[in-house]
Amino acid sequence: MPKLSVIVPFYNVQQYAPDTLVSLRANARPDFEFVLVDDHSQDETPAILERAADELSDIAQVRYIRHDHNGGLATARNTGLDAARGEYLAFLDGDDWLAPGHLSELVAAIEGLGCDFVRTDHVRAAARARTVHRVPFGRRDEVLDPREAILPAERTTSVDYAYAWAGAYHRRLLDRGLLHFTDGLRTAEDRPWIWKLHREAESFAVVSLLGVFYRRGVASSLTQIGDVRQLDFIRAFDQVIEETAADHDADRLLPKAVRTYCAIIAHHLSDEGKFEPAVARQLRTMSAAALKRMPQDVLGEVLETMDMDRSVTLRRLRRRISTAKGAA
Repeated sequence: MPKLSVIVPFYNVQQYAPDTLVSLRANARPDFEFVLVDDHSQDETPAILERAADELSDIAQVRYIRHDHNGGLATARNTGLDAARGEYLAFLDGDDWLAPGHLSELVAAIEGLGCDFVRTDHVRAAARARTVHRVPFGRRDEVLDPREAILPAERTTSVDYAYAWAGAYHRRLLDRGLLHFTDGLRTAEDRPWIWKLHREAESFAVVSLLGVFYRRGVASSLTQIGDVRQLDFIRAFDQVIEETAADHDADRLLPKAVRTYCAIIAHHLSDEGKFEPAVARQLRTMSAAALKRMPQDVLGEVLETMDMDRSVTLRRLRRRISTAKGAA
């Protein structure tokens, strides 16, 4: 069994894949496994991966898998999880990269702590600018209950730091069904995943490692494209609400889930100019329906405590629901 499996999905990233693969080489060990998943790229990415898989196999264990159709990031990660054989698992996206030796430090950290998963800080790279982003949790190198890192509702917490690639995960989480993503989600795929992990895993820790470089501003990234796939955030957060409502601690956790959902809706509505006109209309309609589906008592309390701009935006949308019902 490999010590660590790193799952790396790629899709049309021929410009960036070489940097990603060079960074894997700078982290390679004979007991590490790199699972390279091409999600049916239409550029030169598959050829780059085929060459890299052959070259990397001299210094690490490599598995190269190519999808026969594009399924999205969540599906590609699931393919990698199904193929991975490691005692520990980690993720990297095909346009990001790692500092040399980061993976060995990551494995040493999770082994030393003996917990289900660890979370790390990361560096955000936009053109030549570099900014450090920290896990929003103050206690470091201490094994804790992941559930206790979900709250408080009114602050940024660990479930808001949803990046799957910022950490490592013990295989027992995979065996328990806690590491797979919701198949087919095109965006916000990390959100139901991180909530489930924090609700259901038994132990975690935050460690001060800074070796993941997250590339922003990639033209092919869904965060840069205003098409209908962006609206998958609604399906993702509907899942968060549904699963959290069924939790034994729902009364305590639901305000955080609802507040985050509302914040994301308000964010997209404030930036709806980036969407195609038909998608912007669909965003408003789907967001109004989402507000209606939320637990109304919790939603009311959340709107009372949100900042004025977002609260006004969401109350206006909520009134449209009532007005439409009255007109009907």
